[in-house]
Amino acid sequence: MKFPLKNPSSIPPFFFRCFPGAKHLCSQPQTPIPHSPKPAEKITSDSHFTGKPFSDSQNPISLAPIDPHSPSSSSEDASLTPTHVITTLLRHKNDPVSALNYFRYVEGTGGFVESIDVFCVLLHILVGSSRTHKQAQYLLDGIFASDHSGSAPVVFLDHLVDTSERFGFELNSRAFNYLLNSYVRVNRIDDALDCFNGMLERGIIPWVPFMNSLLSRLVRRNLMDKARDLYGKVLSIGARCNSSTVYEMMRVFLREGKPWEVEKLFREAEAQGIDLDAVVYSIAIQAACKKPDLNMAGELLREMMGRGLVPSEGTLTTVIDSFVEQGNLVEVSRLKDEMLSSGKPLNVVVATILIKAYCEQGDIDRALDLFDKIKEDGLAPNKVTFTVLIDLCCGNRSFKKAYELYEEMKTMGIQPTVFNVNSLIRGFLEACSLNEASSLFDDAVEFGIATVFTYNIFLYHFSKDGKVKEACSLWQRMVANGVAPSIVTYNNMILAYCKVGNMDMAHTVFSEMVERGFKPNVITYSMLINGHFCKGDAERALDVFDEMVGVHIAPSDYTFNIVINGLSKVGRTCEARDMLKMFVQKGFIPLCMTYNSIINGFVKEGAMDSAFGVYREMCESGISPNVITYTTLVNGFCKSNNMDLALKMHYEMKSKGLQLDVPAFTALIDGFCKTGDMVRACELFSELQQVGLSPNEIVYSSMISGFRNVNNMEAANDLHRKMINEGIPCDLHIYTTLIDGFLRENKLLLAFDLYSEMLAKGIVPDIVTYTVLLNGLCKKGQLENAHKILKEMDREGITPNVLIYNALIAGHFREGNLEEASRLHNEMLDRGLVPDDTTYDILVNGKVEGENLHSGVSCA
Repeated sequence: MKFPLKNPSSIPPFFFRCFPGAKHLCSQPQTPIPHSPKPAEKITSDSHFTGKPFSDSQNPISLAPIDPHSPSSSSEDASLTPTHVITTLLRHKNDPVSALNYFRYVEGTGGFVESIDVFCVLLHILVGSSRTHKQAQYLLDGIFASDHSGSAPVVFLDHLVDTSERFGFELNSRAFNYLLNSYVRVNRIDDALDCFNGMLERGIIPWVPFMNSLLSRLVRRNLMDKARDLYGKVLSIGARCNSSTVYEMMRVFLREGKPWEVEKLFREAEAQGIDLDAVVYSIAIQAACKKPDLNMAGELLREMMGRGLVPSEGTLTTVIDSFVEQGNLVEVSRLKDEMLSSGKPLNVVVATILIKAYCEQGDIDRALDLFDKIKEDGLAPNKVTFTVLIDLCCGNRSFKKAYELYEEMKTMGIQPTVFNVNSLIRGFLEACSLNEASSLFDDAVEFGIATVFTYNIFLYHFSKDGKVKEACSLWQRMVANGVAPSIVTYNNMILAYCKVGNMDMAHTVFSEMVERGFKPNVITYSMLINGHFCKGDAERALDVFDEMVGVHIAPSDYTFNIVINGLSKVGRTCEARDMLKMFVQKGFIPLCMTYNSIINGFVKEGAMDSAFGVYREMCESGISPNVITYTTLVNGFCKSNNMDLALKMHYEMKSKGLQLDVPAFTALIDGFCKTGDMVRACELFSELQQVGLSPNEIVYSSMISGFRNVNNMEAANDLHRKMINEGIPCDLHIYTTLIDGFLRENKLLLAFDLYSEMLAKGIVPDIVTYTVLLNGLCKKGQLENAHKILKEMDREGITPNVLIYNALIAGHFREGNLEEASRLHNEMLDRGLVPDDTTYDILVNGKVEGENLHSGVSCA
């Protein structure tokens, strides 16, 4: 097959430098003149074209020397012309080993002007024999590796074609493919592409392995456009690809984020009958997972295993991880079973992914079962496996199990990470297990793995509870250990001082924070604003808010809610409502809790019309009221004696399907008890229990007070006994209510039994309890017992009030003991108590009978 020379006259005399030394290859065709090679003693079998010896692996052929008795051995200079060298090489056309030896000899003499024609002739000779194919490739590699400037590959291609025609060589595509492969092997990718294109222009088909090598280099260098162009040219000439070609192009599409192109290419290769290997399947599976088309991924995986191809650990991990992200644990379990049935063992990576999946679903039992199984199968859990399980156990408040895993991890020689320790410390602190958390913290500090995050976990625990002393001690320990505080650390200290109302120290920490180069954030300012509101200093809180806005820190929704809630709590609810409107204009989206704060503020101020107006505004804005909203309104309507509206809110809450809690019932029960409607109160009390809720101490207290007010002490006492049977503690208020009720019914024995029961439980009477007792005893003429109670008050350091003295004075007045009544009046004055109208009515006007001497007593 003849190929025309591509414009030989345009080739420069020489511009291709690719041999060692500052020599030139003459690119002009030379007429062969017979000459003999130089003596063989100057040519050794260790000579190499690049001046470097062949290794044994490079040169497996034993090269025979050229005959030293050649007639021309005496004319050295004449024999080194390109024409003579070509002529001599052609003499050894059928002996490529001798030709190569001769070339090495003349190339090393220093007087030979090298030319492309000489090299092309030698290359034709070497590729013509299977014995010297490797030498041809090594020769090319050595030349191109030595000089990266060189001339265009088209020069070599044209000279290869030209020399084959002029010197009668059969055109062998091996020479061209070796040339292409050498460019690739020495990373001259642009030259390789030019060579590839030049071969196609000359009708020479690149060999698939060399083409694949070039394609792979393009992909590795991220030259995706050139890779696609090369592949398109291969397809256009009808060249047959193999599995490696498909693999490289699939990588191109996958890197470009075109998983659908990967699938298309895979199916086309299958249709062409290309024998696809495991790596091609792996790329196709990755693409299916990225689409995501997990059904396709599963089918490809099964198809792959059905062909006897073994999926890699990475492939299995990708598929299983994708199903886990989709939450399809059924498919994950099926794939796992297929793996095991096909003889593919469950590895730690896949097992960890499965454990993580169970953890994300909160299925701690299955996660721990799988963990035990992999250990039984001889697999060693890794650090990730333990981390996932420890985090799961802490999240499920299984802190004992989490700590067991932590200890097991250390036993296996796996160094716990600070993340493991932090999870456990956080968990134990949430469970109020301070000793365990402290022990872990001390270990972390001792082992040197405690970071500022570790300290911040503990610091926040102290700060949120206002434990300033402990927080300061921890701060000092952190600094002493060389751990630099972060902005979170400073925020925690500010929080601690805000919790105890020490706003001066909170601002001192703030100032230090700024001096140390930390920029306060929205959390910093929000805590300070909340701290001032909690102290009732709304003006200072608003100043800090303005300061935050002034330094261009945008308030968060949390900040807006703090301001609205704070203003509502300090009785400036109208202002809070106006603020809400202003914040909404700035992009704030109020939540249910925002409106609840304003509604609660108006309820506390007794402005029920305003509270109900905010409720309507809330509904109109599309925000659904929650149980707290309705409970607040019910409570407000009850306090304003508007039981009809309170009941209406209760029914509306139920009609909306809201799950009522105990406080929701308590507000309405308390309202009916205070109005004396015990029938409805009892109905709600029963309903509360029917929906599965348990009455608490507050509910019982309301019911007992209600029955006392309607003089039904039997029902009140029954509720008291029920409380005791159910283990619900009775507080001082309940005992005082019961004692007052029984004293009203002249049941002194029952009243004092309850008083004794209360004292036995360690409940200390207050002034209200003593007032109830003394008033009841005095009305019944039990003045001696009343004075005993008075002495008991003195022992407890409780000063009697005017109501108590009025009861005692009235009691003695009834008995006709005016002297004692007068003495008590003087004693009252000596104690600094100011007599009221009731006192003078008794002493001056003698009004005792029919007087409500205990009218000021309130224990409800």
